[in-house]
Amino acid sequence: MKVSERRRREVIDALRRGTVPSAGLDLLAVGLDRFTGALDAELDTAVQGGSVFKAVRGEYGSGKTFFARWLAERAKQHGMAVAEVQISETETPLHRLETVYRRLCENLSTAEFPPSALRSIVDAWMFTLEEDALSAGVSESDSAALDQAVESLLEKRLAEVSRSAPTFAAALRGYRTAVAAGDPATAEGVLAWLGGQPHVSASAKRSAGVRGDLDHFGALGFLQGLLTVLRDSGHPGLLLVLDEVETLQRVRSDVRDKALNALRQLVDEIDSGRFPGLYVLVTGTPAFFEGHQGLQRLPPLASRLATDFTTDPRFDNPRAVQIRLPGFTREGLLELGGRVRDLYAVGASPRVPDLVDDDYVALLAEAVAGSLGGKVGVAPRVFLKKLVGDVLDRVDQFPDFTPREHYRLTVGTAELNEVERNAMSVDDVELDVL
Repeated sequence: MKVSERRRREVIDALRRGTVPSAGLDLLAVGLDRFTGALDAELDTAVQGGSVFKAVRGEYGSGKTFFARWLAERAKQHGMAVAEVQISETETPLHRLETVYRRLCENLSTAEFPPSALRSIVDAWMFTLEEDALSAGVSESDSAALDQAVESLLEKRLAEVSRSAPTFAAALRGYRTAVAAGDPATAEGVLAWLGGQPHVSASAKRSAGVRGDLDHFGALGFLQGLLTVLRDSGHPGLLLVLDEVETLQRVRSDVRDKALNALRQLVDEIDSGRFPGLYVLVTGTPAFFEGHQGLQRLPPLASRLATDFTTDPRFDNPRAVQIRLPGFTREGLLELGGRVRDLYAVGASPRVPDLVDDDYVALLAEAVAGSLGGKVGVAPRVFLKKLVGDVLDRVDQFPDFTPREHYRLTVGTAELNEVERNAMSVDDVELDVL
């Protein structure tokens, strides 16, 4: 595999911790080739000013979070910004779109900037306005004329947004004024308010000519404004991932109905073309999409996302509004293990490929899956954590370590997540890998 040392190390380190790597997911994307053509075409649609809504379904442990982050990497390769928002009853309730917008801004990232990239993006946009003003013939030495030209460009490019969210443009003006005046405290306060944060000081809001906090109804207008800023700062779109929407099934019925209606509103706004450049991906379990405690409670929304899954999964349409992840097969798990072993071996002892060959990878994979009740679909995280941390690291560091002779697989409940614990048939399993 041709991969930089830094990227290789980041992937291996994440797998050793048992977490999804923040980058390099294309190196681990087993079984997703079937989706790449359709998804890349949809990303192109967003980049060219269209908008997309997509739902991905899969059982717990089927790899929905991995899929979302893999798609996020592809979006960044298209120049888009990305934000992943975990839906939860207490932290990020879906029926309060102002909270969703706030989390979006907190988690906003690009290929160049990690979360939160909001300030970097706004600064880049302000710089672009100044460059455009200078290109139009305004003299850089005439600060008053430059300020006026930049203000004019700001108003022009946010004209449509100002009709639905006039305070968004006002906050941008206030931020620019505070930066120009050398007042970082006020600038930070105004930017926080622009990102949907509550409890911003009254003086900062007063300086920008805004009041109160962002509410549910203003959130969509702010999202529209953010898309405009992203586009003009060199990012032609935004991938927004709403993860774990199935948690809506566990909230009170009135809250669930409000959340489903908010999701329907978002789908309708996307279909209307209000959000050029926006790609929204929601993830959930089949029970959420099919059950009476989920999507089916709101027939208009259910009909919009209805997709036929009665045929053989081989013939699923990746262009459909809803796609399903079949989960890992034994063959997929072995391919994944082989990829990780080969990636590790690039910078490791030559003993690694000799002692951790395909046969041993298969033995370890089957042992881990067996310890999880034979459920291959929930095995990848534990399998890769054991492969890297317990086997490959030891082979690489200890010249006399032979995994078939010296390693015994032990899987205890303390190292498992809830889905993995539920898959175990006993509290603690010890299996010899010989």
